[in-house]
Amino acid sequence: MQILTPEKLRRIYGDVSPHAAAKAISHFDKHCRQFIEHSTFLVLATSDGANLDVSPKGDPAGFVKIENEKTLLIPDRPGNNRIDGLLNILAHPKVAICFMIPSVTETLRVNGIAEISDNPNLCDEFKVNGRSPKTVLRVTAEEIFTHCGKAPMRAGLWRPETWPTDRPIPSLYEMIQDHSKIEVASTEQSYAERRYRETLY
Repeated sequence: MQILTPEKLRRIYGDVSPHAAAKAISHFDKHCRQFIEHSTFLVLATSDGANLDVSPKGDPAGFVKIENEKTLLIPDRPGNNRIDGLLNILAHPKVAICFMIPSVTETLRVNGIAEISDNPNLCDEFKVNGRSPKTVLRVTAEEIFTHCGKAPMRAGLWRPETWPTDRPIPSLYEMIQDHSKIEVASTEQSYAERRYRETLY
């Protein structure tokens, strides 16, 4: 198998465009703030230095707060309690975040250093339906940049006419049962949806 080098990859892809090379900034300007304020979904990438994890996070627009021009606050809502990403951050605090806004093809990417806070006063700032998150992630940005919308456009991500009319995969709990070999209460997707609603916050 042929080994690729950075130099060969650059020959294959060509030079980075001037705009792409210069667009990264290290603070949240008015455009970044507006993007984050309207974002309802993000993907958080973490590592313990050896293994990787990617975790989705979502809430109504404005769920991520901009503490200052360098720092974000992200609440950690109830999940499956694996806390892979949080454990990674304790070992290796560098993170990457991709913010998305429904109907907007572009994304916003943030690379930075994260720390976990369980300060009750801070957690209470993110209370929803009377419940506070157990922890809040504070991310200090090192690099921030917008990403073009070609991938979402290719995927038809925000075009309902390209979406499947029926669920194309088995239910969550059918997959969990097959993967874990542990019996589940129900393999109906309606059961999974009900559990989601009961444990959303």
